[in-house]
Amino acid sequence: MQFQERLEEASANYDQLTAQMADPSVIGDSEQYRKVAKEQSELAEQVTKYREWKRAQQELSDARLMLSETDPDLRQLAEMEVARLEPQLAAIEQELQLLLLPKDPNDEKDVVLELRKGAGGDEASLFASEVFRMYTRYAEEQGWKVEITSMSESSVGGFSEITAIVSGKRVYSRLKYESGVHRVQRVPATETQGRVHTSTITVVVMPEADEVDVQIDPKDIRIDTFCSSGPGGQSVNTTYSAVRITHLPTNTVVSCQDEKSQIKNRAKAMSVLRSRLYQMEIEKQLAQIGAERKSMVGTGDRSEKIRTYNFPQNRVTDHRIGLTLHQLDMVMQGRLQPIVDALTSYHQSEQHRLSA
Repeated sequence: MQFQERLEEASANYDQLTAQMADPSVIGDSEQYRKVAKEQSELAEQVTKYREWKRAQQELSDARLMLSETDPDLRQLAEMEVARLEPQLAAIEQELQLLLLPKDPNDEKDVVLELRKGAGGDEASLFASEVFRMYTRYAEEQGWKVEITSMSESSVGGFSEITAIVSGKRVYSRLKYESGVHRVQRVPATETQGRVHTSTITVVVMPEADEVDVQIDPKDIRIDTFCSSGPGGQSVNTTYSAVRITHLPTNTVVSCQDEKSQIKNRAKAMSVLRSRLYQMEIEKQLAQIGAERKSMVGTGDRSEKIRTYNFPQNRVTDHRIGLTLHQLDMVMQGRLQPIVDALTSYHQSEQHRLSA
């Protein structure tokens, strides 16, 4: 099998790291323990799958030896085992090939999630609120935390735009293919003649950037404070707790008024700003690498329609991979995993094909 040497090395490293985690000197050093635990966790899936492959390989070898038995019952049993184990072993090998692909360095990161209404006016803003609720429910299923940093409500109760930080385990790895234009087809509540209308929203998923990822010169930003306000201009408080940060070189503006504390709002706004600048840098690098690579890692070109939600037919279609599910009602309840899994498998296969 290809890569067996690499997997043996990974297995040995995993055992070494496991032993270190039981070492009193490592346990007593919280920073060192976290580092060792993280390295061990990153190898766990590969090593578990490799050991499963080795067991299946040994069982197949034993079954093939039994094919030479003179007892017809034993020989038949061996034939059944070989027939069961050969496809199982091939499937495990395929999984191992994918696990050995280079990891996206952002996969473990939290994300900044932004939704904005596009074409369709009020109907688009209502759909933006429904899609945000869809992501919130999916996040709840995953055990993630969603913190809204800013939002602009429309007159009909939807969102003209909304920004949130989603934090938890491997958030970017699950949501990174959601960036792009999402299209909805349905009869709006205000439509008197029953005609189906088409509206769009834009979803942007950015890995949350650490300070080490993006260094922002204090001279490059302008910070303004203002009173937070709720829907319809209603005053939320009378202190200048809301924060607006402008990055002067790129004219990027971020505001946050979710918290009552100006310090907390400033911290959240800076986090969103770092992530936007980080995303700009990623897109610039990907543009240089070329269209094939861009397609492979799924940058979510905002000009492209990536998914259609057709309510009359209870159908959701992801146009990038040709996936159609007739369970839109379930998807809108946050059951996104079938789509997430299909997109991940597709992009992993593409990456494997391009690296072969």
